[in-house]
Amino acid sequence: MAKSKNKFDNIAFVASDVAEAQDALQRLTARYGSVEPGRAEAIVALGGDGLMLQTLHRFMNDRIPIYGMNRGSVGFLMNEYREDGLLERLQEAEISRVHPLSMVAYDSQGKASKALAINEVSLFRETFQAAKLKISIDGTVRMEELICDGVLVATPAGSTAYNLSAHGPILPINAPLLALTPISPFRPRRWRGALLPNKARITVSALEVEKRPVSAVADAAEMRNIVKVEIEQARTIDLFMMFDPGHNLDERILAEQFRF
Repeated sequence: MAKSKNKFDNIAFVASDVAEAQDALQRLTARYGSVEPGRAEAIVALGGDGLMLQTLHRFMNDRIPIYGMNRGSVGFLMNEYREDGLLERLQEAEISRVHPLSMVAYDSQGKASKALAINEVSLFRETFQAAKLKISIDGTVRMEELICDGVLVATPAGSTAYNLSAHGPILPINAPLLALTPISPFRPRRWRGALLPNKARITVSALEVEKRPVSAVADAAEMRNIVKVEIEQARTIDLFMMFDPGHNLDERILAEQFRF
């Protein structure tokens, strides 16, 4: 966890379309000014977790730290909204560095589609028929057949999102791990998933694809009629998220494990 050292003379503001966020955008821009994101030393995202994920994707390769303020609903990835003292908050912010997942999905025609995911890569059944999946880790088949609604691979940053709803483990943000979590497993019924090293290369192959079609989703990017997906961490891509002291992503993930 690094401390911010910039003065942040140049800030870019982005906002979701909801009225609260747009109103905050106008007030903060009038008060602090705004530059184009390419010239910014920090980007302030006004909205909810969805807007934060969109902003991280939009500036995936720009290495600009992003500071979110909650003008949405959940706000797990956001800081508390306050208009006063923004420059001081940016200077005091703690920075979490995260790496996205890289997904290559192959469809029934042999076409390969690539996408990046900050939270998770998921595979889902497309019809009433359960999916049948084969799981390999680093070239070794670890599960010949998983009958389920789907399966997902989550990053530490995404472990408190869909992964947690699917009863997967919460991962500390700096843990060198990925969570492999089944979605409504039918066979083997009691398999709850696995913790994998973040250097692992995960391959999920769909079985009986004509009868049991499967889609693949990397955050919001969806590909349908998939026969195989390859997933690994994109370790060359660094994303920087800024949090107020005492409310960083480490603390939020730790606190989430004690909620009932």
